[in-house]
Amino acid sequence: MLSRDNIQAAFGAAFPIVLGYVAIGIPCGILSSSIGMNALQVLIMCLLLYSGAGQFMIPNMWLAASPVASIVASVSLVNMRHILYSTSITSWVKDVPRPLSFFFAATITDESFGVNMNRFLAGDWSVERATWVNCFSWSSWTLSCVAGTFIGSALNIPLPIAAFAMTSIFICLMVTQKMTPSNVVAIATAVAGVFLCKLVGLSGPAILLGATFGVVAAIAFDRLREVLR
Repeated sequence: MLSRDNIQAAFGAAFPIVLGYVAIGIPCGILSSSIGMNALQVLIMCLLLYSGAGQFMIPNMWLAASPVASIVASVSLVNMRHILYSTSITSWVKDVPRPLSFFFAATITDESFGVNMNRFLAGDWSVERATWVNCFSWSSWTLSCVAGTFIGSALNIPLPIAAFAMTSIFICLMVTQKMTPSNVVAIATAVAGVFLCKLVGLSGPAILLGATFGVVAAIAFDRLREVLR
């Protein structure tokens, strides 16, 4: 677990995630500072919650005067995807100690899941290395969010600019995808789904519902293509 090879391999795999988390963690800290959270509170939130989307939602919904129950429900709903992540990696953790498998599953995020899954499928990867990837990612996110609270207190950064950081990261992820017919269907359906949700007043779960619509539409499109072949 603590071998030099494991740490070096994991850091190389996690480095792009680390850079990305610095870019979005600082705006998240700035937003958190805008609702009165201090560095210690943000640190505790990062350690206990560790959800980029969820941590962006909390200050945004708070500033929109959303009820606490609505904030809790929305963040919980968004984070339910982690159950799927944890379930999909069971075949790789079944032979490792339970504390390690639990910690690995508890520290998975969208980005670290993608990086580790690709490495697992390619071979020559272990749960120990994958856990280090999670730890490097978690540390960079936490430190960036805490740094953002200090920056937010010292500088008067317009909130709309900081709030756009999460949107921009999704745009970056989208444009780097291979534009297959299925991906085009997923993107178009997701955008339309988010727009319709906001149009009918479902602003809180709009992104989650839109993404779900996009995935379902892409799967249905692939199945239809197979049937017509």
